[in-house]
Amino acid sequence: MSTLQIGLLFGFATCAVLFSGIPIAFALGSVATVFMYFFMPHAALDTVAQNVFEEMASITLLTIPLFVLKGAAIGKSKAGRDLYSAMHIWLGKVPGGLGIAVTLACGLFAAMAGSSAATCSAIGSSAIPEMRDRGYSSRLAAGLVAAGGTLGILLPPSVTLILYAVAAEQSLGRLFLAGIGPGVLLLVLFALYGVLRYQWEFKQAQVTHSKGGLASKILQVDQYTLKEKFAALPRVLPFLVLLLGVMFALYGGFATPSETAGIGAVLALLLIAVVYGAWRLSDLKPIFLSTLSEATMLMMIIGMSLLYSYVMSYLHISQSAAEWIVDLHLSKWTLFLAIALMVVILGFFLPPVSIILMTAPIILPPLRAEGFDLVWFGVVMSVIMEMGLIHPPVGLNIFVINKIAPDIDLVDVVWGTLPFVFLIMLAVLLLCVFPQIVDALPLYFFGPQKLS
Repeated sequence: MSTLQIGLLFGFATCAVLFSGIPIAFALGSVATVFMYFFMPHAALDTVAQNVFEEMASITLLTIPLFVLKGAAIGKSKAGRDLYSAMHIWLGKVPGGLGIAVTLACGLFAAMAGSSAATCSAIGSSAIPEMRDRGYSSRLAAGLVAAGGTLGILLPPSVTLILYAVAAEQSLGRLFLAGIGPGVLLLVLFALYGVLRYQWEFKQAQVTHSKGGLASKILQVDQYTLKEKFAALPRVLPFLVLLLGVMFALYGGFATPSETAGIGAVLALLLIAVVYGAWRLSDLKPIFLSTLSEATMLMMIIGMSLLYSYVMSYLHISQSAAEWIVDLHLSKWTLFLAIALMVVILGFFLPPVSIILMTAPIILPPLRAEGFDLVWFGVVMSVIMEMGLIHPPVGLNIFVINKIAPDIDLVDVVWGTLPFVFLIMLAVLLLCVFPQIVDALPLYFFGPQKLS
């Protein structure tokens, strides 16, 4: 069979297995193994375990379970609730301050935990009931939390950026720094939308009340004393110090990413023990079980995805596909648009982890040939993949919100997240027009990027 025929059969088999409902890791692993049996020397089957181990033998990948442990320690504690409460108290008098508080709390928690699902669950469990109790619509409350949770795959320590660093052979430190600017941009866009939507709902409530209707709680203004504001800080500040300390250790050159992850995990466990008294086995058991479950799932997906990519490379599928894309002689930005659309479509069905590892061998060579900065592209790709977390049919964050707020119809959650999908599209456009948003911090700390 020709490479084209094998490639088409490989793609068809992958789609068929994925749509069958088999877990992603086993789906990719089974397709890779079957094609090894039929199209590679039979001796290759004897080296499946060796190939997977060699592909995963990266010191960068060691950071994943450690960052997962750090995120689980913070996510399973009451840190998310306290962080949101502190933001709420300090922004109580600002019009739409509750929405801004949710957005900021999501951003800070995502930067501490590095998980979208954990951010949605930790912040949403307290923020959504509070917002609805204050008269905010269910759609706005669900949308803000779901969109804020997407920052978990962009802000460091992002597992998505860790995997991209491995797949694209780029500096993890540069990628982490490059994700901060776009993360702040998205925070501003989300908060701005929250304020504008709040003002619209506030005016609607005023009109209803002026016509003799009931006064919505959204018309009430919270009042907090300076004493109450400072009283909300003691439980939050240690975790913010942890966040800043980890970033300082990493970007100051005092520790490698894996060492930083280990330090962050240990300090997170110490903090929840000191701040919340979570030091007993009954307190720590859910944290370690959650870490074991999530880290095992991620590493299985990574291992099978790497095996899948290895088979694609051995059969020259990825090289041929990359050469075909180059031979199309697309303009630089047409190529980018085509790849971006492909990532969006894949986001309908696959998580970011699989998208990166499956597509990297195909899309990176043409992008490199066209002169794209692969650090810039990795961050923009992560922003694009954020849409996959809040649009159906997969939309992980949508289902997390539906789980923690089951009385909100799934349709309302979806409609609540749609405006944020368009805001993410706007952010991608701004990053293309103003690449300095991505490049500024890596350039300042590490200097110009060396040509790969």
